[in-house]
Amino acid sequence: MKKFFVLFCIPKEAIQQWMATVDEATRKEQSDKIMNEWKEWMEAHKDSVVDAGGPLGKTKRVTAEGVSDSVNDLNYYLTVQAESHEAAAEMFVGHPHLQIPTSYVEVIDSSRPGM
Repeated sequence: MKKFFVLFCIPKEAIQQWMATVDEATRKEQSDKIMNEWKEWMEAHKDSVVDAGGPLGKTKRVTAEGVSDSVNDLNYYLTVQAESHEAAAEMFVGHPHLQIPTSYVEVIDSSRPGM
C-alpha cells in the first residue's frame, strides 16, 4: 500500500461569503451536519486512514527575505493508504467536505516525493 497526503481546501472567499450571508444558527447547523457526516466517513474508511490529521490554522511564509503572514486555502489534512493514487482519490468522491461551495480535496502521492 502506498501513502497519500490529503489536503482539504476552502477558498478564503467562500468562508467570507458564508460568514456574511448565513446567520449564526444556520452556520452551526450546517457545520454540525458536515462534521457528523465527516465522522461517518472516517469510520467507513478507518482501515485506510493512516493519520487522522487535524485542522490547519494561520500561516507564516518563510522566504529568503524573511517571515510574513500568508493566506491559503488549506483547512485540514490527513494521511491515507491505498493501492494507487487513483484509488486514494476515489475515496474522496462525495466526501462531506465537498458540500462547501468551491471547496476541494488535494490527494498527493507521498510515496514519490518530487514527482
